[in-house]
Parts: sequence; structure tokens; C-alpha cells
Amino acid sequence: MKRSALSFLAFLVALLTAAQTLVVSDETRRIREDFQDRKFGIFLHWGIYSMLADGEWVMHNRRIDRDEYAKLAGGFCPSWFSAREWVQLFKEAGAQYVTFTSRHHDGFSMWDTKASPYNIVEATPYGRDVLKSLSEACHEQGIKLHLYYSHMDWQRLDYPTGSCRNCPHDPATTNWDSYYAFMNMQLTELLTNYGPIGAIWFDGMWDHKEKEFDWRLDEQYALIKRLQPKCLIGNNHHGAPIGQEDFQLFEQDLPGQNTAGFNAEEEISQLPLETCMTMNNTWGYSITDKAYKSGDELIRRLVTAAGMNANFLLNIGPRPDGQLPDEAVERLRHIGAFMDKNSSTICGTRGGCVPPQEWGVTTQKGKTLFIHILNKEKDGKVVNEGLKRINGGPLSFFLPLRRHSLSKVTLRGDGSPLPFQREGDGYRIFLPKRPDTVDCILTATIGTP
Repeated sequence: MKRSALSFLAFLVALLTAAQTLVVSDETRRIREDFQDRKFGIFLHWGIYSMLADGEWVMHNRRIDRDEYAKLAGGFCPSWFSAREWVQLFKEAGAQYVTFTSRHHDGFSMWDTKASPYNIVEATPYGRDVLKSLSEACHEQGIKLHLYYSHMDWQRLDYPTGSCRNCPHDPATTNWDSYYAFMNMQLTELLTNYGPIGAIWFDGMWDHKEKEFDWRLDEQYALIKRLQPKCLIGNNHHGAPIGQEDFQLFEQDLPGQNTAGFNAEEEISQLPLETCMTMNNTWGYSITDKAYKSGDELIRRLVTAAGMNANFLLNIGPRPDGQLPDEAVERLRHIGAFMDKNSSTICGTRGGCVPPQEWGVTTQKGKTLFIHILNKEKDGKVVNEGLKRINGGPLSFFLPLRRHSLSKVTLRGDGSPLPFQREGDGYRIFLPKRPDTVDCILTATIGTP
């Protein structure tokens, strides 16, 4: 009897603790919804690693001595860098936020930090704070600024080396308390000196297995929320959000997918979602990686992410001179031409009540359903999978709408009405001709049956 009572008491305590954890303020909910509304962001992987033009992991991959690697800073002088030009281009592409790598795994800080002289102001001939310029340009042009920050460090001797052992640290110099204080000092600077920050985007926690290492995240997350209560927290630990994290990240894959092998956690949370992808195959600048996805393919991925209720964070690796690669600029302009006409069907929407189909995806605002019929490239040809003709009739597709009625469907652009008819658990919609754009968008009005 006593054991049962104690078990019941433990159950009640656990239940109350879980209930307290799930409480979310109206303000937090509003900030998360604003993040979801923005839908399209630009990721920037930029640091002294760009000088070697072989990606952001070059120090690790080439087993470069940390002292020799640090000397790269002495030649880093991005004389062509213009934050205003960058942000203007991002804005014209339809992006609504920027995530900038303030400090990557190589430990080099891209702002005027007082926590270490290993930074762009003190260690380079450039001697200017690029983050300050970027934050001012973002705030002037109405673009949210998010900051990537690495939890791991290949340069500092007090960081306890984890699974990335190509840059081993001497156990005698390892001091987690010292390193933790260093990180929190830097986070305090980032959240104090650069205006409103939309989110802190952590990475590198996977260097230590979660059960074997205490990152003291609760304390660190509390610091962030204390300094900027409106700042969201995301962590690329390849699993479901934990603690005070505000959104779930997916690297190189859409939610629920794991083609890249990073997203081992299959659970998709109810928090906002964000998928980050490269334009080519590399996060940082690579002089040899020319495997850029086409502009149309990037549009498809952006639209598909929105249809899966996720934001799309598209990466660019700037050159060491401060300019963006020509291929990246070309693709941003291609996306911008599409977003200029169609951003209202993506930004401010949620994943539609119709899940992804063979022919494409849906996004939704209230009772307005945007149907995105995506042209795909297959074997060098453009195809529309899921479209068919019945008994030689017009081209059509099936829209599953078991719990909703359909009262009107129009073709976005000219607004011409499209015929449709009830069929099983949905509707068959007829098209006047085969779509000839990357994304043929229909606007439908739905209701309850």
C-alpha cells in the first residue's frame, strides 16, 4: 500500500512538472508564429576557412595544425564586403531573415569580441566588425538577424575534445568551466551589442553524446532568454527539441526525411520547423564545388518545405574577398523573380490541410488553400507526376479533401475559374492545359462539409 502511494505521488509530481514545462506564454507563441510566417531565410557560412576555399571543415578534414591554421587570420581582408548589398539581394530574393555564422567550429569569431583576441577585428588586417555592419543593414531593411554559434571549438585548449579527434586537445589544459564561461561571455556580447536578435542557432553538440556530457543547456538557454526574451533558440543536435528550444532543425533534409544521414530522430515536434540546405554540396566557400542546384530546383524545395509546414534556410558560402559566388547571386535572382509574384502563397502560410501529393504540395491561410503543382525534372525532362487524363478528357489531378468542402478554384495569375467535381474522398480538378512553370499555383476556397 505504501509503495503504491509513493508511486502515485511520484506520478503526480512528474505530471505537474510536465505541465509546467508545456506552459507557453502568449508572447512566446506570437514570436514563434512570426518565425513561421517568415518561411524563407538565408544561411551564411563565412570565416577565415573561406581563404582555403574547401569548405568550413577544412581545418579538421586536412588535419591542419591549429597554430598554423590561426595564421590565416593575418591574411583575411574581405575588401569587397558590403553588408547593405548582401541584405538588399537577400530581400529582393524574398528572404525574410538571415542566419550568420558568428563563430564556427574553427573557433574564429566574426565580431569584435572581448572574450578572445582570435577575432576579425584584432587578428586580421581588415580590422572591422562585419557582424556590426550586417546587423545594421538587416535592421535598416527589415530583415531579421539570427546568429549561428558553435558549441564546439577546435582551437581553444580548454574545450573538452569529443568525437572530432583530428584536432586533439591536451587533457591537462581541458577546463569545461572556463570554456563554458567563455561561451556565455560571447553570447552576452552577441545579445547585448547588436540589437534585436531573432534566434540563436546552436551547432556542434553532437561532438559529445548527450548522455555522456552535460552541456548545461538550461543555464545557457536561461541566459539567452534573460538577455533577449524575444530571441528564439534552435539547436542542430539532430533530434527533437529539448528544454527551452523554440524550433526543430533538419539538416539537408525536409522534416521526416533522412537522406543525408543527419536526422536520426524521426519525431517531428509541434514546434516551428526549419530545414537548412546548401546550394551546392558545401556549406563554406569551395572553389571546386560547382554542383549547384538549379534555380527551379531551389524553388521546388522552398515550396515543398512550406507545404510541409517548415521554413527553408538556404545556405551561401561567401568568398574570402567578401563577395557572394556568382552562381549564388544568379540563383537568388531567379528565386526572387518567383517570390516577387508568389510570396503571398508561401510567407505567412502554414502547411495545407492536404498533405504532400505526387503532383506537389498545398499551403494555407485560413479558408484559402494554395495548390502548388510542381514541375519536376526527371531524366532530363520536365514532368508533372500525378496529372492524368480520364477517358481522353482534359488534364486533371485528385485533391484529397475528406473533411472539407471545395467551393471555388482559380488559376493564380489571371484568376480564371477551373472546373472540379466531387470524387470519393475529395475532388478532381481539371486544368485547361499542361502547366509550363516550375510551380503552377491554384487558389481554392475551402469550408467544412
